Amino acid sequence: METVIIKHPFNKRDFPEMVIALGFFDGVHKGHQEVILTARKEAEKRQLKCGVMTFFPHPKEVLRKVEEVQYLTSLEKKEELIASLGVDYLFIVEFTKTFAELNPQQFVDGYLIDFNVKHVVAGFDYSYGRLGKGTMETLPFHSRNKLSYTVVDKVEDNGRKISSTNIRLALDEGDIQLVNDYLGRTYETEGTVIQGEQRGRTIGYPTANIKSTGRTHLPTTGVYAVELKIKGQWRHGVCNVGYKPTFHDKKQLGLSVEVHVFDFSGNIYGEDVVIRWHGNIRSEKKFQSVEELIEQINNDVIVARKILKKQEKSTSVYNNT
Repeated sequence: METVIIKHPFNKRDFPEMVIALGFFDGVHKGHQEVILTARKEAEKRQLKCGVMTFFPHPKEVLRKVEEVQYLTSLEKKEELIASLGVDYLFIVEFTKTFAELNPQQFVDGYLIDFNVKHVVAGFDYSYGRLGKGTMETLPFHSRNKLSYTVVDKVEDNGRKISSTNIRLALDEGDIQLVNDYLGRTYETEGTVIQGEQRGRTIGYPTANIKSTGRTHLPTTGVYAVELKIKGQWRHGVCNVGYKPTFHDKKQLGLSVEVHVFDFSGNIYGEDVVIRWHGNIRSEKKFQSVEELIEQINNDVIVARKILKKQEKSTSVYNNT
């Protein structure tokens, strides 16, 4: 797959005839996969190349001036996942105020027709051009009938739409099982191991304190069964996301992410790591004593091991990439 970074205005270059999937694709969840795989099938049927066009940063950051969006996938992870779906070209368009001002006609002419696109695939709620005034139904008009299109209906699970918004809501509720079901793989976040308070080692549970990178959306506070990728190797562990209320007033030190890795010792400060989130064990709580906390951690480790052993039998194909 060739990745093409585009900054508006884009110097036109020649591309082979292609079918293209349009969308932001944050998370590359099952709904997004349906759109991209539909585009690939159309490309194979028409004997054309298959492309995907996505955007960065999120339009909300540019148009609504909201705080930084927390993503379900880093740009690098999104690229990796899309490549795994058999795509020939990935176009990453830098979303700016100038780009957002393109009217539907300008977008179709400059970013579809000029890219040698012959067929467009998008979700039922996709829109393009200034204020989102262009829709798939207006595409024939804006392309002067040069483009055909396929609309992919919403993908549901038990009557609920699989969407990036609903995945974020599930993360905010700590429902890791639902998150992973919607994604079709185990949710991951990236980070770097930094120096913490080193209190864990004094109670027999040393932890890796992880500073998140890539602006990925963390699950809500609580204790989770996780895997941690250290120097290319996945290791089982238990993770606490929270404010350590047993030792600090709430939010005194800010949110921390700490992973106790089973059967592991070694200095990993400064290492880039990846956390895979497998299951929610419990909510964070304040304990009356350190002894009570240690007893609870003992139980958390037992539960985490059971969850991880069960998950090993049902690992998604995505997790082998």
